[in-house]
Amino acid sequence: MQHKKILITGGNSGIGLEAAKALVAQGAEVIIAARPSAKTDTALGILGKNASHLPVDLADLESVRGLASSYLNQHERLDVLINNAGLFPAKQQFTQQGFEMQIGVNHLSHFFLTQLLLPTMIATGPARVVTVSSMLHKKATLDFDSFKGGQKYSAQRAYGQSKLANVLFAYELAARLSKTQVTSTVLHPGGVATDIVRDMPWIIRALLGLIFISPEKGAQTTIMLAAAPDLASTTGAYFDQCSPAEPSPLANDLALRKQLWDLSLAATGLSTDQFG
Repeated sequence: MQHKKILITGGNSGIGLEAAKALVAQGAEVIIAARPSAKTDTALGILGKNASHLPVDLADLESVRGLASSYLNQHERLDVLINNAGLFPAKQQFTQQGFEMQIGVNHLSHFFLTQLLLPTMIATGPARVVTVSSMLHKKATLDFDSFKGGQKYSAQRAYGQSKLANVLFAYELAARLSKTQVTSTVLHPGGVATDIVRDMPWIIRALLGLIFISPEKGAQTTIMLAAAPDLASTTGAYFDQCSPAEPSPLANDLALRKQLWDLSLAATGLSTDQFG
């Protein structure tokens, strides 16, 4: 990964930080996109001189647009985009644009960021887009009416829906990029003890800490998909803890994928994209 440029959302803790550490160790220049905070400062201290920070609030699409602009103003290429950041609020919350927080941050912000960076990735490829999902997507369905929230909120259902959206997006992106040198893969990292459960009661967090694997182990699939030479041409694939796996059958529902894609374009204010 010598001299490769990698942008990773949420690279200041958990899986993102562990992936960033490994990729920096392999020679990459890693840019972490996260809120400015003491946690981010600590992460930069750990990562060293080959890492930098670009601020973003993924709950605000205008902030995401600013992130993309800042990156493109400072860098001429992007070799790997890792859509890693995610959240799991116990109570219903909303983004600046009025979307339910989990679909807004976990899916729409990453969809938007990817769209804004893709022209550069296509022009300077080969490049990779790696999206972090969850095995919980397999139990989920999409309820487009819930994207703006509703009275009956279930944190688990909203999370599963956002992770299914990650998978559908990654597969549709791979199909649309088939004639380019940019690949798109998606993964389940394993059950990982990270900050994503920070809003849960302490007893639940304590129990999950006993069951879940470490962020270091959870980051291995992300690292593999970002860097493994033998996966350079792998696209439209789902991996579960470093092994190829079958996603939800909905991943192959072309009509559903297109419906999500078109809705996501509209939600993020994009009238069209480079795919026509």
